[in-house]
Amino acid sequence: MTASLLAKQWPQADITLIESPNIPTVGVGEGSTPYIRHLFKTLDISEAQWMSKCNATFKNGITFKHWSIRKGFESYFHPFLSQYDDDVTPLFAQHTRLRRHGYPITCHPDNYYLTKELTNQRKSCQLQDSSNPVETLYAYHFDAEKLGLLLKEKSLALGVNHLLGNISQVKQAENGDIASVVSDEQGELSADIFVDCTGFKALLMQKTLNTPFVSYSDNLFNDSAVAIASPKIDNYSPQTVSTALSNGWAWHIPLQNRVGNGYVYSAKYQTADSAEQELRHFIGQDRVKDVEARHIKMRVGRSEKHWNKNCLAVGLSQGFIEPLEATALHLVQDTIESFIAAIEEGKGTTAKQDYFNDKINYAFERVRDYIVTHYISNSRNDTPYWQDCRKIPVSDSLQRILYAWFNGMDVAEELDLQQISQYYPSASWHALLAGVGTFPEPDPSKTETFANEIQQIQHRRDELAKLFKNL
Repeated sequence: MTASLLAKQWPQADITLIESPNIPTVGVGEGSTPYIRHLFKTLDISEAQWMSKCNATFKNGITFKHWSIRKGFESYFHPFLSQYDDDVTPLFAQHTRLRRHGYPITCHPDNYYLTKELTNQRKSCQLQDSSNPVETLYAYHFDAEKLGLLLKEKSLALGVNHLLGNISQVKQAENGDIASVVSDEQGELSADIFVDCTGFKALLMQKTLNTPFVSYSDNLFNDSAVAIASPKIDNYSPQTVSTALSNGWAWHIPLQNRVGNGYVYSAKYQTADSAEQELRHFIGQDRVKDVEARHIKMRVGRSEKHWNKNCLAVGLSQGFIEPLEATALHLVQDTIESFIAAIEEGKGTTAKQDYFNDKINYAFERVRDYIVTHYISNSRNDTPYWQDCRKIPVSDSLQRILYAWFNGMDVAEELDLQQISQYYPSASWHALLAGVGTFPEPDPSKTETFANEIQQIQHRRDELAKLFKNL
């Protein structure tokens, strides 16, 4: 992704990609956010060109199951938004605020948003009439390894040099910059800018430049995952499903050729063997009895700097927030595009380096806060893990958002005051907090349910769904 975007933006640059033939990719990132569509648009890659090659499917949003045990709120759908929802979003926010003030409104997000109904009917977010200008956001599920190969082909077509080799030494200049890297196979390679895509190893950014790492372990307990593929499902549902298990959560991601399954958990609370057995039981032992499990250790947090001296860290080498909202590639893409902008605005210098680092760090912090909200708002009591999750410390920013919610204030206004709605919009915050039922008991003196308004929304949503393509 990095090589292809840099080559597309800077066609005159001499870009070399050094890839180890002995180090496999992590290869389990099968989900994405709608932001990835901008990547394909930038690289002039159509859905017809890439989706079948990468066994890709459409994703309309994420269903969260069993994070809450509150009656009526055992499951909810985090929707990607449509312009058809523009008048629904403020109404949903108003209903949740009235519910927080004691009105007995059944304001579950599943009753409001269009992409939930499209998912129920197994429809994509693509309109049948291509001339209709209304936009509905959607994302994809895909085979991460195949997508990596496709992007490698694209980068080669854009003029990137591709070399196979293992880096055995990193040399630094007197000022601390990286001067060159040495490969046993390719010899010594020098450059003006080095991009560290060496994963959790962070060979350049941390092992060479000693850039400090900011751990999120106090906020996000999960540090391990186990992945097991199962046979494909015909007539798949265009959504990721995240189901809370005993000490973490399981993902279910449908691809064209298989289903991606995994369990993200905390090694403090559960062993790897126990987690694997729990995942196998969850999937169904008969479906995966002969399938080997893949165990992964995760380092959750971020680099203090993502651009240090003449080195840019991208992907796992810069940091990782657990995959609950499929934000990994989103942050990668944001990092690359922001770096390009910073170099150009700084006229090829490091003038914008501090601004860039602050921007990416802020993005990591705000994504972390939204993920943390999933955990602190859970209502499970079956294990110490879930009970401890409700005690997770929160940032000042998140504390202000939660204060607004639990005191019946305008959450959208708080997001605007903090200027952070570009990370997760008001609709996402309301969907999460309403979806798990973080409401007080209704006030007996308040009887208005606004049922007619909700019924009208649902009827309109049913009619709008007829405009969209079946899968």
